[in-house]
Amino acid sequence: MKTALGILVVVLILIGGYAVVKHNDKNAPNTSTSSNSVDNSSNMTISSNQSSSSASQTNAVNITNFAFSPSNITVKKGTAVTWTNKDSVAHTVTENDGQDGPKSSNLDQNQTYSFTYNTVGTFKYHCSIHPDMTGSVTVTE
Repeated sequence: MKTALGILVVVLILIGGYAVVKHNDKNAPNTSTSSNSVDNSSNMTISSNQSSSSASQTNAVNITNFAFSPSNITVKKGTAVTWTNKDSVAHTVTENDGQDGPKSSNLDQNQTYSFTYNTVGTFKYHCSIHPDMTGSVTVTE
């Protein structure tokens, strides 16, 4: 019985993730270079540019399914990056390597944290509650 229930939960999670992806695809414009969306939880417009590089061109990171998404981003010097916790459990955004980086308190569901990067370089971070959750921000001129 527990095995069947576990399988059902996994299937429902996968279906829910697929529905979210399909919903987001439906709202995307018919262009392969950029997209705009509105985050209704904070009334903030989020713009992103898609590229073929491994680092995403955005300043917004969602925390969802125990992961930072996107996990690697590139921003220009002076840009504020905002993390939004979409999970139902608390997470943090904590720099890894002793550099001047993000250090949030616990973020509950739908809470945000912003950090402005004023130095060029690559800054790695993690969730101090769930150390396997990692990400990085590359800052350029």
